[in-house]
Amino acid sequence: MGYFNLPSGVQDLLPEECYNLNLIKNKLEKKFSLAGCIPVSSAAIEYYDTFACIKNSIAQERMFKMTDRDGKLLVLRPDMTLAAARIAATRLTDTDVKLSYVSDVWNYSTSESVSQREFLQAGVECFGVSSPLSDAMTIAFAIECVKETGVQDFIIDIGHVGFFKGLLSESSLTEEEAEEIRRSVNAKDSLSVQMILSRSKEKKEAANAIMALPTLFGGEEVFARAEELTKNEEALSALHHLKQVYAILKSFSLENYISIDLGTVKSLAYYSGVVFTGYVKDFGTDILSGGRYDSLADEFGKSIPAVGFAMGLKRCLMVLERQGKLVKVPDPDLIILSEPGAESVAYGVYRAFTAQGKIADFFTGSVEEGKKYVADKKSEVYLATKEGLKSL
Repeated sequence: MGYFNLPSGVQDLLPEECYNLNLIKNKLEKKFSLAGCIPVSSAAIEYYDTFACIKNSIAQERMFKMTDRDGKLLVLRPDMTLAAARIAATRLTDTDVKLSYVSDVWNYSTSESVSQREFLQAGVECFGVSSPLSDAMTIAFAIECVKETGVQDFIIDIGHVGFFKGLLSESSLTEEEAEEIRRSVNAKDSLSVQMILSRSKEKKEAANAIMALPTLFGGEEVFARAEELTKNEEALSALHHLKQVYAILKSFSLENYISIDLGTVKSLAYYSGVVFTGYVKDFGTDILSGGRYDSLADEFGKSIPAVGFAMGLKRCLMVLERQGKLVKVPDPDLIILSEPGAESVAYGVYRAFTAQGKIADFFTGSVEEGKKYVADKKSEVYLATKEGLKSL
């Protein structure tokens, strides 16, 4: 029986799950279209070097690798944002564009608490504009998209990697220590941050500012607390930008969906400015992640500012299930049974109804079996006979 098990991190979707996932996809694709986003679809297989030999690389051990017939190393697409940046930089003439996608990505999870390796993502990448308004609009649209899925009780944590970078510039931490601290801050692990700082013998003022990062979350009051921690120009400039973004979101009446979190410190090689993450109450991981990545397209030969986000649709599906929001697969509008010799009549009726956009199920068993089949369904039922059609 072990041969019928699936590898860890991938799963089949049963009819109700698949039906609801398709509902989410269709809602978001319509939402993207109405917002002026242009859909793209990137190749599922790319050369390993595309992702491994650039500064903003994905760890090679996270990628699913295979060998082409000519011996070149290939990978299953591990990231859609990188793919969109590659498309914008190398394939598009107009780089002031909003691209959208609903695509699978594959990568090995680096956390044992996350069981997914195959992720269905829906996302938007906005290229060509860099301003507080473009950041705020992207976050606002992300909120709209989460609401469109039906997910409730969510919050978007927003931060800015520039604040952490500014604090680092006044420290004596090595690159390895800084990355270790970044991961610990992102995990809100104050004890690990303290241990790393004590081990590195960091200066008191710089250490205190970095130590405070995991606690810098909440409402507008976070800005004042953060400003007291440092005089670094880069850090204060990041705070000023984030305050502008928050003010715009507040003017959109979206402050109830927003939490300031300067401890949201994502990859410094990948992100260049505002970062944000979507969480749902009592759900153990994020459902949405995004931010500004102005230098990402540089890796593909063209400098294009950009900001975007991606949503994990299977995670949204899991949340909807927990919140009791899944929709049952509807019964067909009508079911057609056929007496022997009346199959052509039944088939003609079946084609006529489907041409009208109705969901018609042509039951191909016997009439007796058909009556059992329709017993628990709320569909209209018709019986085709040699004389014509009659309602049951």
